Amino acid sequence: MPPALSSSALLSLALAATLPAHGQAQAGPDGASSGAVQPLPAITVSARADAATEGTDAFAVRSTSTATRMYLSPRETPQSITVLTHAVVQDFSLANVNDLLSLATGVNVERVEPDRSYFSVRGFEVSNFQVDGVGLPFATGDQLGDLDTVLHDRVEILRGANGLVTATGNPSATVNFVRKRPTAHFQASAALTLGSWNDRRAEADVSGALGSAGSVRGRLIVAGEEKDSWLARYSLKKSVAGGVVEADLTDNTLLAAGISRQYNLPRGTMWGALPLAYSDGTPTNYDRSASTGTSWTYWASEDSQAFAELTHQLPGDWQAKATLTRRLIASDAELLYLYGDPDASTGEGLFSYPSRYGHTERQWIGDVHATGPFTLAGRRHELMLGFSGGQSINQMHSSDDDVGLPLTEDEMLAGSFARPAFDEGITGNAHFKNRQASLYAATRLNLADDLKVFAGATLTRTTSVGEQYGEAHDFAKTRTTPYAGIVYDLAPGYSVYGSYTAIFNPQYQTDVSNKTLDPIEGSNAELGAKGEWLGGKLTGSAAVFQTRQDNTAVYAGWANGRSYYSGVDATSTGFELDVAGQIAQGWELSAGYTLLALKDPDGHDVRTYVPRRTLRASTSYRLPMLPALKLGASVKWQSEISNGTARQDAYALLDLMAGYEFHKNLSLTASLRNATDESYLTSLLWAQSYRGAPRNLLVTLRWTY
Repeated sequence: MPPALSSSALLSLALAATLPAHGQAQAGPDGASSGAVQPLPAITVSARADAATEGTDAFAVRSTSTATRMYLSPRETPQSITVLTHAVVQDFSLANVNDLLSLATGVNVERVEPDRSYFSVRGFEVSNFQVDGVGLPFATGDQLGDLDTVLHDRVEILRGANGLVTATGNPSATVNFVRKRPTAHFQASAALTLGSWNDRRAEADVSGALGSAGSVRGRLIVAGEEKDSWLARYSLKKSVAGGVVEADLTDNTLLAAGISRQYNLPRGTMWGALPLAYSDGTPTNYDRSASTGTSWTYWASEDSQAFAELTHQLPGDWQAKATLTRRLIASDAELLYLYGDPDASTGEGLFSYPSRYGHTERQWIGDVHATGPFTLAGRRHELMLGFSGGQSINQMHSSDDDVGLPLTEDEMLAGSFARPAFDEGITGNAHFKNRQASLYAATRLNLADDLKVFAGATLTRTTSVGEQYGEAHDFAKTRTTPYAGIVYDLAPGYSVYGSYTAIFNPQYQTDVSNKTLDPIEGSNAELGAKGEWLGGKLTGSAAVFQTRQDNTAVYAGWANGRSYYSGVDATSTGFELDVAGQIAQGWELSAGYTLLALKDPDGHDVRTYVPRRTLRASTSYRLPMLPALKLGASVKWQSEISNGTARQDAYALLDLMAGYEFHKNLSLTASLRNATDESYLTSLLWAQSYRGAPRNLLVTLRWTY
């Protein structure tokens, strides 16, 4: 069995009508502007909202807290970090997270299927996805569905392990989605997008005070999209809704609460993808539209979140914050996986594996922490103390029928395999509960005006109980993960830094004996230099790193009706260059280059499906002689990759955009994707793949008030 695969009266009514719902999942074979009013802080405790990028053209931020929960500028942070701002999202019409993260320095998006993706940084899988700095690693590491960007102001990607505030996970990166928050003044926007393959999208966003006093503020965001695809028989319907309310309980206390829900319904989707080689070893070469999906396959997924957040300003510039989050990730699917290698002449040699599948992952996460200054040896320093705890309850069920029926290559491409009744055949279940509790502390010691030292540690206890398809899913681990960093200012605006942190990550994959693999053990060390120019509007960094990850689950084969894995040790070494911000008046840039090597303990190349060199660059320019016109381009380039079965040559994708403001409230943006019509395989993570989207066009009409 294949493994188991978020006017005040009108605004008040709209927020009251928003209901919580349910969430995402997994499945799988083979390892299977301007014009908007800027948000304004209402009281002291929400002053950090000035980091919001909405309503600006900026491609950079002034501060971030993803690394240490202390608000630091990118130059003051002793790790590599990239921030994809609201302007990047709107300029390039990036409505889903896959497209957005593919623009980030060092991020590799593995689109293994139309509705499932994995992400890797520095050669290793990313499993830590947070919202406003809070979250648990996904139990399965994958992202199901076309996750939307409309609810978020920006996305922060901290490269390397985040062992200080996220002691479990992979030592690759932490992706932090920062929510849009209510604004003190009324603002509203609406957008309509039309695109290739009958793509139709609408979204609306309204925010402001819910009373004359302004002490209660709310925001409601909704979006819906329907589209077909370049892939035969594939279509997608998607809906998103979210609401947030903030209330000033006192001059020093802010309460925020919100809910959100995203629901995806793709039809004609694939489970697995197309074979990459014929039985004689020669490579297949299918049309871009080729798909194994049939008219009856679907993979519905939901992602819902509800949160409450209390922030209190304490004496002496200290601040305490408590957050409680509930997340439900769920999926329901009827899928068809095809295995085998077709004969190049007859097309025979393929076999069926249909499955009806369901998965729910219920998460509860709580976090309490405090940050503030203290004085020691006549100097002012900073301290952060916290506790976090959470649990994730996973339930999976699959029912397989008509397994092993032969079909030909022509039947595969026609999508003609009939839907089984799913009332006979193999069934399986899994139910396990993961729990995690962490105590963490960190300090930034101001040893001299030009020298800052970071030190911290996290004590984490993780446990799991339950069963996974007939085998025990039990472990209990306690780890202390250290964190150390140093930043030295060479001159005003320039600094060098170094950092080290460790991490570990429990795994759900099983070996050939159906035993759960031991947790991943890993660490990240890096040295670098950073600079900022134009008053912090432009930032840049250069870093060398070494990331170690031991016992990583790697797909090793198929036996007894399921995929099995083996643990592999690997070390990634390399360097990164990153720059973001304003390079001239009206000209914004976000760009990065990564070079790495991935070796096992014997010095052999491993994970060769990961590109060793990547370049990401996005830029927009507002013409000074015609400021209503903005032009832009983005480039995503990667070096060649292989997986032992197939090879993908190096390739680049070029996207172009042009936007025009007819009025301060009305603008039109056109985006030409894959302008050179490059043909490429979306991933070589598995022994199956499919071809990415050809040249296509999106046009968005946006109104703001």
